[in-house]
Amino acid sequence: PYYVDLNQVLFLQASLYSSDPNLVLFVDTCVASPDPNNFTTLNYELIRSGCVKDSTYSSYYSPDRSVSRFAFNAFSFVGRYPSVFLQCELVVCRHDDYSSRCYQGCVNRFKRNAGS
Repeated sequence: PYYVDLNQVLFLQASLYSSDPNLVLFVDTCVASPDPNNFTTLNYELIRSGCVKDSTYSSYYSPDRSVSRFAFNAFSFVGRYPSVFLQCELVVCRHDDYSSRCYQGCVNRFKRNAGS
């Protein structure tokens, strides 16, 4: 566990360890939950499909393409939950593949109307 004060800025870093220097790491989705085994019933989205959902979320420059850095303000779920758990999905792409998910940024997926 990592203990923080409410509204304290949390800085996170994800690193990819590979012998291939041409890989890029991209933070696609980060979701918080008071339940470490369930990130769907009660959750809070920080970033989803590359789209920032929390106003305190910031990404930071890294000189290494295989490292992603980001931060957000610590928060708590209202009520009886003493802990917040974070689950993030990251994407690994080739550095020179500009059509890959890593270079698309925010992807809004809209549901189509199934009516007439």
